[in-house]
Amino acid sequence: MDRTLESLQHIIAQVLPHRDPALVFKDLNVVVILQEFWESKQKQKAVFPSEGTVVYESLNSPGPPFVSYVTLPGGSCFGNFQSCSSRAEARRDAAKVALINSLFNELPCRRITKEFIMESVQEAVSSTSGNLKDADDPSTSIGAYHYMLESNIGKTMLEFQELMIVFQLLHWNGSLKVLRETKCSRQYSLDEKMRSHMALDWIMKEQESPGIISQELQLSLRELEEARKAGQELRFYKEKKEILSLALTHLYSDQVTSYSNNGDQMSLTLNGSHSLAALK
Repeated sequence: MDRTLESLQHIIAQVLPHRDPALVFKDLNVVVILQEFWESKQKQKAVFPSEGTVVYESLNSPGPPFVSYVTLPGGSCFGNFQSCSSRAEARRDAAKVALINSLFNELPCRRITKEFIMESVQEAVSSTSGNLKDADDPSTSIGAYHYMLESNIGKTMLEFQELMIVFQLLHWNGSLKVLRETKCSRQYSLDEKMRSHMALDWIMKEQESPGIISQELQLSLRELEEARKAGQELRFYKEKKEILSLALTHLYSDQVTSYSNNGDQMSLTLNGSHSLAALK
């Protein structure tokens, strides 16, 4: 633990030379320090060019405990894990969690290596009851994951975060075949268009299993809260919540129109978008 702390303090001295490494985590201006850290990284053009803004989000609440999220350049998201009696306190706590993770991201062990790829693929095989032989076949889920890791070797975990979140969401959404069918040849970015595609897929699932969106949303909210209190990265859970909330909004609004031509074929249109599952 002492060696890790020394490593983090060394990183602080390099990136923020005007700050006292021993006092950074005790400083009440941790919000300012986090912004300085990422602005410094941007000036060094180390990661995420032109994305040096740290974004905060506070949940609406009439009283404590308050919840605050912070999204870093590149998309990683963290929240306050302590019970906070004010919005300012929640913001500082979220910033502290994000700063610690930002510093850890600079350690050599946080880069994608051949060893990391091998361990990750083996874990994926075990968790999905897959076959290790599938790792060499991009048309399989394991193979697509393996190829994605290989394509990002040398990057840090936070640099790799957005692509990993897309992979996780496609897997959760049941649309991973889109990635497999293109043999990972296309770059997918997590934007409003992709969220709308996924929301539409869930609306279609709701037609087959009424109530599934509400059930999945409740599960996602519980997962988000548990992950926040554990100090974990939250992007995956927040995106699930946003996609499901979007699906519910459109499900009960005039923006979703259903057409039936022969009783067994249905086409859904959501803001002019088609289902992600239908895209290739």
